Amino acid sequence: MARARVREIREEAGPRENGAPADYKPRLKVMYEQELRARLKDELGAATVMDVPRLQKITLNMGVGEAKTDAKQLDAAIEELTTIAGQRAQVRKARKSIAQFKIRTGMPVGARVTLRGARMYEFLDRLVSIALPRIRDFRGLNPRSLDGRGNFSLGIAEQIIFPEINYDDIQQVRGLDVAITTTAKTDEQALALLRGLGLPFAEREQ
Repeated sequence: MARARVREIREEAGPRENGAPADYKPRLKVMYEQELRARLKDELGAATVMDVPRLQKITLNMGVGEAKTDAKQLDAAIEELTTIAGQRAQVRKARKSIAQFKIRTGMPVGARVTLRGARMYEFLDRLVSIALPRIRDFRGLNPRSLDGRGNFSLGIAEQIIFPEINYDDIQQVRGLDVAITTTAKTDEQALALLRGLGLPFAEREQ
């Protein structure tokens, strides 16, 4: 079912050549531009549509602690993150040495990819429509994960919730962090934007 849904999303997007043609727009971006932006302008009391918050980028991070002893683990993580994001992931290296973890400056410790434009909207669409509903006992995202400056982060415990990942092919179940950066000035603006884009937030505790 999940793989069929992925195909539906790609079919609705239409045929693409060399990644994405100039006139291609993801359906989530079209929805934002044609419906959500005007609604948010009224709800948030923005002076113009240019003041309405929008998505800026989505960053995916996957830590690979085993990389210091097994380079194949890092290669596998890069391939998995590339498959999930639809864009080539890059190696993350340690910025400083940590003796107790046997980590030295410059040592590979994970993989990262930053999505913008069409790929950003496509990933968010798949995350909301397919991946999150596959999490066991999912009760909604925590609105307290906003950072106070309009950005939202969530942790995913298993990469296998993404249908692009074949469970039989993976060497190890890994988690990843998803950081959604917006132009919102407050958490309230960001929450309104992300809810409008379909992110299933849990109700705040009374």
